[in-house]
Amino acid sequence: MSRIGKQTIEIPEKVDISIKKREIKVKGPKGELNFKFVSEIKVEKNEGKIIVNPKIKTKRTPALWGTTRAIIANMVHGVTEGYQKVLEFHGLGYKVSQKGNSLILNVGFSHSVEIEIPEEVEVELKSKGKKIIITGIDKQQVGQFAANIKKVSPPEPYKGKGIRYEGEEVRRKEGKKAMSEE
Repeated sequence: MSRIGKQTIEIPEKVDISIKKREIKVKGPKGELNFKFVSEIKVEKNEGKIIVNPKIKTKRTPALWGTTRAIIANMVHGVTEGYQKVLEFHGLGYKVSQKGNSLILNVGFSHSVEIEIPEEVEVELKSKGKKIIITGIDKQQVGQFAANIKKVSPPEPYKGKGIRYEGEEVRRKEGKKAMSEE
């Protein structure tokens, strides 16, 4: 039994949900999302709530049950409030700029790195190119785009340079010590 899958999803007033066969469409004030779920799972709309249940019992049904429920809950949250990730640039000369529909990252390489911004994601630059705010309605796309940017220069433990999420702690390591002669 899935503890997550058993929970019902409350439908806010501003959200319109339509379920057809194996596809659910969630429409809200910020946009519209859709998701195709597997045939082993049954999704019903009942009295302002969404109920997710398994149709048949298979080995993978409990995992799919909880996952489907979580994805639908994230869709409802996304079209009402949206999602946001904040990235910070730490290091001398580390900064970001925006050129058209792409980001230009200067992160200590001999060249700048250019990353295309997806259509579903909005990017805002703060603190003179030292901070990026990524927003969107799809949790997966916002998180994946933030991870792709962070992957260019992940935080390193010796000097603390790199790209990190806001509030992320980087455990610092001590460098090599010179041997002292006696």
